[in-house]
Amino acid sequence: MSASQDSSLVSGESGPWQAVPARPARRLVPLFVATVVVLPLWWSLLLAFFAAALFFAPFLDFLAIIPGLERAVERLGDKAGKKMENKDPLYPGWAVTWPELRHEGDADFYRARVDSHLDRRTKRASAPREKKKSGAPTECDVPLRKYRGVGGAYVIEAATARGWVPEPSNPADRIRLRWPAARP
Repeated sequence: MSASQDSSLVSGESGPWQAVPARPARRLVPLFVATVVVLPLWWSLLLAFFAAALFFAPFLDFLAIIPGLERAVERLGDKAGKKMENKDPLYPGWAVTWPELRHEGDADFYRARVDSHLDRRTKRASAPREKKKSGAPTECDVPLRKYRGVGGAYVIEAATARGWVPEPSNPADRIRLRWPAARP
C-alpha cells in the first residue's frame, strides 16, 4: 500500500503513520551505553568484511575454473545484498545516539532532522546532470530513526512539498521516496 493511499494519513487517526511514542529514559540510557561500547566494534567488523572482500576478490577469478563455483558465489552475494537491502548497515536498529537520547519525544528536533535529510537529498537529486557522469540518486529512504518523533505522515507531507513521490513503504521501518524528475 502506498503512503498516498493510506487513509490514516488524511484522517489523522492514530496508526503506523503517526509519531512513535517516546521511549522511557530508563530504557534509553542502557541502549546508549551499549551503543557507545558496541558501535565501534560493529564498524570495525564492517570494515574488516569490506577489506576481506577486497582482498579475496582477485582470487575468485582463478576459482572460476571450478564448475559451478562462480554461480554459487554470485548467489551468495545476491542473498547477502538482499538481506542488507532494507537495513542501515552503519547503525543497528537498537542503537541510540547522543542526540536521540537528549531529544527523545521532542517533535521539533525530529521535524528539523527530517527537513535536513530531505533538503540534502533534494539538492542532490535536483542538481543538473553533468556529461559523462552518472545521474543523481533517484530514490531516497528515510529511516525510522530520522522521523520517530513526528511520524511517517510528516515525512510524506514534507517530501511531497519538495517534489518527491512516495513509494510503497513500511512506516515502522523506513519510508521510500522516488524523485520523479529523474531522467533514465
